[in-house]
Amino acid sequence: MSVKRILTIIGMALTGLILIIIGFTTWYTVDESEQAVVITFGQANSTVTDSGLHFKLPWPIQHVEVLSKETYSMKFGYKQDESGELVSYDKETKMITGDEYIVLTDLVVQWKITEPEKFLFHSESPEEILHDATSASIRSVIGSSTIDAALTDGKAEIEAKTRDLLATLMDKYDIGVIIQGVNLQDVELPNADVRAAFTSVTDARETKNTKINEAKKYENQKQNEAAGERDAIKSRAIGQKTARIEQAHGDVALFKDLHAEYEKNKDITRQRLVLETLEKVLPNAKIYIMNDNGETLKYLPLQQLESHSQTPPPLEKNEKKEDQND
Repeated sequence: MSVKRILTIIGMALTGLILIIIGFTTWYTVDESEQAVVITFGQANSTVTDSGLHFKLPWPIQHVEVLSKETYSMKFGYKQDESGELVSYDKETKMITGDEYIVLTDLVVQWKITEPEKFLFHSESPEEILHDATSASIRSVIGSSTIDAALTDGKAEIEAKTRDLLATLMDKYDIGVIIQGVNLQDVELPNADVRAAFTSVTDARETKNTKINEAKKYENQKQNEAAGERDAIKSRAIGQKTARIEQAHGDVALFKDLHAEYEKNKDITRQRLVLETLEKVLPNAKIYIMNDNGETLKYLPLQQLESHSQTPPPLEKNEKKEDQND
């Protein structure tokens, strides 16, 4: 075989290899949950966020770095080994509170890549920077908090302050990520006896809150009952008021009628009123009509007259017998 033929075969092989490389490195695919950065001769050229098949120049002119759009979770203070068990790092999680107590704190940071070019080129290890910033943030917040707040009802505030401080650091470092959430997993004391004491304190506080809620419920119940009773009293009072007003209107009408009769004949009306009043005040008394000198003028047995007017006198039977004898 001649040298010329060998060179021809080698040239064809290189050409085929180049064509294969061009064919396999010219197209790339981006999924819906991914984003890509096209790098031209080592510099970021453009960011691709649309899913589908895309064209680029062949390697080594351009190559693509594909990153996820989804949210990442960074565990601080513990990790999972290959068997799935949690491995804690006490040295990393030991922190000192503002009142000089030692606590063990681990948490989870949720973060997302928003600027892929900065994530790839503004730092050699952005995840390590995020880890160190998380450590600095949580230690700063714990250092300004009390042990009671860290172990009981101050966890939500610690999470919020840590998230805000960590987000500020990420903006300052400008590595293309945002912080979406910080979740405290455990905040506990290294000593078992102290942990038990603080657990008792937490239980007592929960019992206190339960009793307060029960007391408020009882207070609301009694207030509702009192309000109902008050409304009932008001309703009865309004009814009595209406009855009194109607009665007063009736008395006024009666008085007007009586006054009209009085105007017609004052003496007779006055005497009648006196007699009616005496009958009401002294219903069983015998009434005598006196003259102006105080002497008895005439005996008027009103009660007997009334009884006789109601029942027939017994003399009628005798009169009937005399008529029969006649």
